[in-house]
Amino acid sequence: MSGPVDLVARAVLTPSAPALEFAGGTWNFAELAGRAGRAARHVIGHAPTGQSPIALLLPGDERFVAWFHGIVLAARTVLPLNTRLTADELARQLTDARVEWLLGDENDPRLAELARSVPGLRATSTPKIGTLPTHHDRLPGESVPSAATLAVLFTSGTSGRAKGARLSRANFEASATAAEDRLGPAVRARWLACMPLFHVGGLSIVMRSVRFGGPIRILSKFDAAAVSNALDAGDIAGVSLVPTMLSRLLAHRGTRPAPSGLDVLLLGGAAAAPELVGRARAAGYPVCLTYGLTEATSQVETAEPPRRGAATLPPLRPLRGVEVRILVEGQEAPPGVPGEIVVRGATVMQGYLDDPAATERAIRDGWLFTGDIGFLDAEGGLHVLDRRDDLVVSGGENVYPAEIEAVLLEHPSVAEAGVTGVPDADLGARVVAWIVVEPGAAPGATELAAYCRERLAGFKCPREFRFVQELPRTAAGKLQRRRLVESD
Repeated sequence: MSGPVDLVARAVLTPSAPALEFAGGTWNFAELAGRAGRAARHVIGHAPTGQSPIALLLPGDERFVAWFHGIVLAARTVLPLNTRLTADELARQLTDARVEWLLGDENDPRLAELARSVPGLRATSTPKIGTLPTHHDRLPGESVPSAATLAVLFTSGTSGRAKGARLSRANFEASATAAEDRLGPAVRARWLACMPLFHVGGLSIVMRSVRFGGPIRILSKFDAAAVSNALDAGDIAGVSLVPTMLSRLLAHRGTRPAPSGLDVLLLGGAAAAPELVGRARAAGYPVCLTYGLTEATSQVETAEPPRRGAATLPPLRPLRGVEVRILVEGQEAPPGVPGEIVVRGATVMQGYLDDPAATERAIRDGWLFTGDIGFLDAEGGLHVLDRRDDLVVSGGENVYPAEIEAVLLEHPSVAEAGVTGVPDADLGARVVAWIVVEPGAAPGATELAAYCRERLAGFKCPREFRFVQELPRTAAGKLQRRRLVESD
């Protein structure tokens, strides 16, 4: 389908088609649009008059989908927040984005805390949509230009400071169209959504549903048993997973083969171990490896769905409309030579919210400099070597060592701290901290773990603490994180 398609247009095209299936029932597109319209009127009537993003702190369930669409139909930018973050972490993001209104779950104690700690912030719970009045007049979001910022999704730079990637409707539409071109009819069919909806991988599923009219069966969080049961229904055409999720799904199912009806298992978010991919393929799962990032609206390079019984997996290839180059010191690298992955195309973000300097560093002459390292083989297939220099991908979540080190250094007994990841069969990598203590101090691992849990989301907290006499540093004093394992 050409041209923009918002939720209202989709409801006119296929009003009775199922849109969202969840634990409490099913909404067709007319019902979803009706609920989103009520939410939009609430936003229009209560939102501050400025154009700052409206933040959404809700679990990844049907309420999130309805309010996300409602904010969009109100012609306001949505800032979906990571529900796993602490109040301190959320406060930093809300302050950086200059958010004036936060909508969240009525049972979330962080709302009151954030209202107190973030200057100028109004934090309220989302009313029950069924109690809101119905309106039938045109909503402003039905005519918002495709170039307008639809969502701001936080990602992190190498410093660990979160940055908000500004993504437009046009970005999401280009991503959806390119995904259909690569993955085929599965993107128009029923997709299982068990990825966090505040991540670009999960939100892309929501946007593809509107674009193509395919239903979403939504799980508010990943649970191996629930995912297995949903797939066993036999009517799921596609599912998006990170390697940790796939590992846990395979462990839960044991020797049972892949469910029937599944055409695409999109696997990304972190490097997947060949052994894991091999086990999944042996069990009959149609694994499609993908490489992408928030700043490029999810997928950049994705393999074609494998033919059943094929001996090898198809290679990663750029999606339609996406160009990929490998640069070494500004020059294009020959095949097989690693360098920085740079990307150009209609899926590349508009820039970082209120951060022109970071935007200029990331986007140069239309090319997105990802900071990721990889190489192209002789046939043009992409091989990703590292997500970023110091990034740890643990359980599908991006963890930046500098942020954790800064927290640890606030502890009075910690003189120096270094953080990196070590290989882990389940998580992909587990976060480990190396600690140099202050003279005469003797903090234990239990004490430091509790200290981190109070200040960081659980997935960021180190799983191990290793106490050392010194940390590896360059002559200029820069911490050499890759040598931390050698320092034990």
